[in-house]
Amino acid sequence: MLRIEAQAVLDLVETIDGLFAQACRLILACRGRVVVSGIGKSGHVARKIAATLASTGTPAFFVHPAEASHGDLGMVTSEDVFIALSNSGETEELLTILPLVKRQGARLIALTGNAGSAMARHADIHLYAGASREACPLNLAPTASTTAALALGDALAVALLDARGFGSADFARSHPGGTLGRQLLTLVSDVMRTGEAVPHVPLESDFGKALLEITRKRMGMVAIVDEAQYIHGIFTDGDLRRVLGGGHSVDLGRLKIRDVMTKTPVSITPDALAVEAVRIMEERKIGQILVAGEDRKLLGALHFHDLLVAKVV
Repeated sequence: MLRIEAQAVLDLVETIDGLFAQACRLILACRGRVVVSGIGKSGHVARKIAATLASTGTPAFFVHPAEASHGDLGMVTSEDVFIALSNSGETEELLTILPLVKRQGARLIALTGNAGSAMARHADIHLYAGASREACPLNLAPTASTTAALALGDALAVALLDARGFGSADFARSHPGGTLGRQLLTLVSDVMRTGEAVPHVPLESDFGKALLEITRKRMGMVAIVDEAQYIHGIFTDGDLRRVLGGGHSVDLGRLKIRDVMTKTPVSITPDALAVEAVRIMEERKIGQILVAGEDRKLLGALHFHDLLVAKVV
């Protein structure tokens, strides 16, 4: 069955011709919406094609042909392109509304498995979307033909995506609730800690004051800054273990934080993507990162946990 369906898709490669390019140009020039319609199994495929078009830069929606006969045809305007799906090309519900669609002024693209069908004759452009036989052993249930139609619809959507220069950032804007959307739309400034939530101490602070700030702010680190908030270093839980486990006695009471801090710490700008902060933190094997402007002044801080909560990771 899988081989039959796969072959139906491969056979479309041989039937793709200049009409496919014409269909793409027609949709690209469309000033309205792409309306996709079909009934039965073709209707399910039509819904998916409409959804794929809409999410890849081509405004589209599905209309049920039976509902269209009872008022929903009012959704179709003269500015639209109407895509009708039917393997036989003789589906009664579609044939009832297609003359009205044409009279309305909308352009018609038919996807069928029968170039001699009434739908193909009515259409401005006919695209073959059939199969030589169904995967069903009775050669009756729509299987290979619906797979072929679905693949051809995807081919249209992707060709249009490419022609529009639709990129990953555009895709993210139409999928804000998805993982890609969060990764491509969430900036460091959206999730960073700011103000009093950022642990920081003056450059001349003693070691004890820095430890107290680390404990209070619960980020596992403290930024060391001067009066102008310019970053001079960072001191983390890892640095603390290094100081205490150094193998020689240290007078913690007299120790200054500047003497044990990590100088020139890793930082990121607030307008960077949050996913870039994830990449840096994973590469450097660090759990926190400072947020600074181009002038290296402290603006905020990020803990890896903040990125997990924001579902960027």
